[in-house]
Amino acid sequence: ILPTVWQMKRKRDIKTRKVKKYKARLNIDGSRMEKGVHYWDTYAPVASWNSIRLLLAMKAMHNWHPLQLDFVLAFPQAPVERVLYMSIPKGFEIEKGRTQDYVLKLHRNVYGQKQAGRVWNKYLVNKLTRELKFEQSQVDECIFYRGQTMYALYTDDSILAGPDQSEIDQIIKEMKAANLDITIEGDLQDFLGVNMDKQEDGSIHLTQPHLIDQILDDLRLNNDNVSEKITPATSSKLLSRHSDSEPFDNSFNYRSVIGKLNYLEKSSRSDIAYIVHQLARFSSDPKKEHGQALRWLGRYLKATRSKGTILRVDESKDLEVYVDADFSGNWDPKEAQDRDTARSRHGFIITYAGCAILWKSQMQTEIALSSTESEYTGLSYALRDAIPIMELLKELKTKKFPVRSTIPKVHCKVFEDNSGALEMATVHKSRPRTKHLNVKLHHFRDYVTRKEISIHPIDTSMQLADYLTKAVNWVTLSRLRPLVMGW
Repeated sequence: ILPTVWQMKRKRDIKTRKVKKYKARLNIDGSRMEKGVHYWDTYAPVASWNSIRLLLAMKAMHNWHPLQLDFVLAFPQAPVERVLYMSIPKGFEIEKGRTQDYVLKLHRNVYGQKQAGRVWNKYLVNKLTRELKFEQSQVDECIFYRGQTMYALYTDDSILAGPDQSEIDQIIKEMKAANLDITIEGDLQDFLGVNMDKQEDGSIHLTQPHLIDQILDDLRLNNDNVSEKITPATSSKLLSRHSDSEPFDNSFNYRSVIGKLNYLEKSSRSDIAYIVHQLARFSSDPKKEHGQALRWLGRYLKATRSKGTILRVDESKDLEVYVDADFSGNWDPKEAQDRDTARSRHGFIITYAGCAILWKSQMQTEIALSSTESEYTGLSYALRDAIPIMELLKELKTKKFPVRSTIPKVHCKVFEDNSGALEMATVHKSRPRTKHLNVKLHHFRDYVTRKEISIHPIDTSMQLADYLTKAVNWVTLSRLRPLVMGW
């Protein structure tokens, strides 16, 4: 018999922060559930941000009609997976007999269960594919197609978009007829905590000022007399482990702020990707310098509170990948005992029709022995994310969606006095100095051979991913930010 938990929540408007709904929900205490007794599997898929941003780019490019849907009390719309019992909740009494002598038998998929998300997803996918005749994507299992309409699902929030408004209206009508309790939220305004503002030129501006306000409150920087910064981090100092420095003074919750910054960066702010990832590396033992760097970043966010990523279509561009690497850029002779200082960092940006779809800044897991190897490793990692997007575009094309090209143009740097990484990616021969890369890093070569991926050199000054590999100065930031983020 599982305990019950009351959950009380005030739901706020994402822009005004005013309370718009008071919610009380009766949940099961999932912490008391035992695997093999109360549940089996718990994994439930959600749509990836790159699929969502690709849908938004298609909307901006072809002037699609978008519609945001919300499922009312989503999880209990599905029947319970197996027989479960829960105790009588507090506030209820049994007229005859003692309350503790009775239990409740579940009929619906109540919130709080460890498997609740999975049960709901399986129930909804079954409804969509069998009753509503949607076709599930083979690339992203939370993307669905019907006619010329594309549907993206993220747990109980979802987006319908397509060129035919009547087709969308018919789908809504059939969803309601299939006993799915849905709320029509209307045109896209906010999704997963991200404001989506349509501009006069048809572009879409993704911003999160409310989340930035929370971060500034945590850092105690949300007042008028706080000075602002024009870059996310200082470019003159390398942020390392600082083993000999004073510990961070705990004037704010370091890990909590990092968690919020991670979501901000992944959703709408590629310009802070490098410094957020660098600060996150030291969450277990932050020093004074890390706290100062976080406050610097907070001052930059204060200066750019209303900014984000603008998805502005460039008809002359298709799918493009920009890859850059900083060979052993974290090297610090004072921290030589830390092998992480020898690791390189790479960054990449994937765009479709000029709209940033996906970006990432990350340390390489293996220690590169040369700049060629660090660049090639970055290329390999970038294409691990680019190939699924390429396959999704291929799938869209087979469904008769207006996709012009599925062949990504990959832009990687030609460095030193030769084109090492470029040649390794295009000329498939074994070399004594690079044969150790064969197993792990050559996974994309077949795509190059079949001409499904084309690789091109690019000058450093035009490398959009440059600010993902290191802290850049204002000159570099002001040159790259308009090209990637549109402002």
